[in-house]
Amino acid sequence: MSLLLSSAPRKRLVVLGLDGLPLTLARTLGASLPNLGRIVGDAATVRAELPELSPVNWTSFYTGEGPERHGVFGFSHLDPRTYALRVTRGTDATCPTIFDRLGERGLVSRVVNLPNTYPARPLRGMLVAGFVAQDLHRAAHPPFLAAKLAETGYRLEADTNRGRADLGYLLDELRATLESRLDALDILWPDLSWDLFVHVFTETDRLFHFFMDAVIHRDHPDHLACMRFLADWDHALGLFLDRFDALPAPKRLLVLADHGFTEIRTEVSLNTWLMGQGLLSLSGPPDDEWDVSKITRDSKAFALDPGRVYLHEQGRFARGRVEPQEREALLSRLENGLMALEYEGEPVLKAVHRGDALYPGSRSAQRPDLVCEARPGFDLKAKFDRTEIFGLHGRTGTHTVDGAIFADSHGARPERMRDVGRIILQHFDITE
Repeated sequence: MSLLLSSAPRKRLVVLGLDGLPLTLARTLGASLPNLGRIVGDAATVRAELPELSPVNWTSFYTGEGPERHGVFGFSHLDPRTYALRVTRGTDATCPTIFDRLGERGLVSRVVNLPNTYPARPLRGMLVAGFVAQDLHRAAHPPFLAAKLAETGYRLEADTNRGRADLGYLLDELRATLESRLDALDILWPDLSWDLFVHVFTETDRLFHFFMDAVIHRDHPDHLACMRFLADWDHALGLFLDRFDALPAPKRLLVLADHGFTEIRTEVSLNTWLMGQGLLSLSGPPDDEWDVSKITRDSKAFALDPGRVYLHEQGRFARGRVEPQEREALLSRLENGLMALEYEGEPVLKAVHRGDALYPGSRSAQRPDLVCEARPGFDLKAKFDRTEIFGLHGRTGTHTVDGAIFADSHGARPERMRDVGRIILQHFDITE
């Protein structure tokens, strides 16, 4: 079958991803942003998978499965033999994607800027990988697509390292990525030789992490600059929605975020807490905030982003010395201590989940033993170079488990992110 020409009727499904957009804020912004206003009228919310991170949740979306099946538990992936830490990749997903399953039925997918799909893998259709894509030629499938995108000056990601302290620079970067997403839309959409189209705008997440305070507080000196950018973002939404409106029926639109967002009260360094409890020690100063290699043999536990806690078990980790008979008492000690953690007299955590209960059946070496669920406003971190448990370090916004926007032109109301992927499969009568 040609990817370019088809006379077969299609019941197209279009997915618009708005990374990190909470419904409550969307309703407020929708009063002055007309295209967002069109979306929020019939919108509800969807709960994020834990931990409430983009790679975990977008992978749950594009597989229709939870972390116990797809094997992605956070931003980072640890080698238990060498203690080397790397960024999670799309190839870490250990089950078929919805694109694979549609392709088996002869259905075509087109995908733009979907996080945790890098490096791009072959599929029946076209894909431009999103965060954390680094090389355009490895981010695009089929290979010729990279050259077409390069001709437009396509930007994979905004520079948030400089932008976090320079709003003007960040907004220029975000406008450049907005333009790139629209360029990709111009390439992948027009021939309509597709059944599923997934397009993700990640600019809200980038803005909210560093300038959430400026967005939500009208008296903030940078509020108007943020709103001017959001007006540009809303215009891009309008261009996308106009394309959907022009599609012939039958058609369906899903709009969703991967997690909610709120203003930060404080960051919470779990590894610093573990050190204070005598459960984690380092052999020397870490080379950087992600340096796991300094964990000593005496360490009983450590944390990885954002609130994944691992027992340093014998047989699981090269230097691990926690024995099986110690496991239950140590887990109980950690659960009780973490739930008792307070900031200015308020508890930090809503819950501490056992990994085997949260991810039933998982045998992945990456599965955490405990997953901490923070109360809104507390940003859990797993840095290895911090000396204080609490503090602010340049971010003003953080993710939330609840509150992510979700809307469906057919009225479905999924409970959590994996269910959205299943809705897509059901739309195409794929139930096995």
